[in-house]
Amino acid sequence: MIRFITDTWHLVVRLVRQTLRMPIWVLLSIVQPILWVLLFGQLFGAVTKLPGFGGGSYVQFLAPGIAIMTAIFGAAYSGMGLLTDIDRGILDRFLATPVRPGAILAARLIHTSLQVVLQALIILVVAAFLGARPHGGIAGLLMVPVAAALLGAAFAGFSNALALIARKHEMVIGVMNFVVLPMTFLSSMIMARNVMPAWIRGAASFNPVDWAVMSARDGFEIGLRAALDWRFVLLAVFALLCSTASTAAFHRYRRSL
Repeated sequence: MIRFITDTWHLVVRLVRQTLRMPIWVLLSIVQPILWVLLFGQLFGAVTKLPGFGGGSYVQFLAPGIAIMTAIFGAAYSGMGLLTDIDRGILDRFLATPVRPGAILAARLIHTSLQVVLQALIILVVAAFLGARPHGGIAGLLMVPVAAALLGAAFAGFSNALALIARKHEMVIGVMNFVVLPMTFLSSMIMARNVMPAWIRGAASFNPVDWAVMSARDGFEIGLRAALDWRFVLLAVFALLCSTASTAAFHRYRRSL
């Protein structure tokens, strides 16, 4: 176990260094969530006046949802980096070293989760400047990055599994585009459940993105106890299943060598 943790740590550091060597990527990762909060807040600010929405500040409602949106788009294409390592022969060289194979995937999931958490915290800071306040206290506030990290790990696991099975950039991009947008709009990320069409509200109940949004929003607005409900449990199970799928795909890849 100690060897596994050590290997994972070194591989996470490698991925962080890769990211820092691309300053434009770091800048975009910081600016993008800020723009989303500002633009969505201005564009949809008037929807709080709709009957049934509940009134109040739209930025207050939006902040947890945008944190989850960032997690989806930040993690959905995690498999692209793995494909680059495959194409360059880096992954195969890692497999020829004493590095624990499981640490290779674990490092990628952790790296993606760290990025997602950082972006979620940036969103919360920007939202605070725009007037959003965490009524659920510090513990409830922490549920926002936790829910974002779980969903990010889930999507990263699915993306990596797809990359290992398909081994084509176009396939990963096409499938993730097909999955991400419907799951985003079939959730309460930017619109209150009370004003959704009944069929979308029903579909949202089975949508892992909505589980993450509701867990984050309940923690932000009410508190930790409200956030730790069945949705959070299902979100954790979903993240575990996607991680298991990526592990199975990785074993399949190793057998094909």
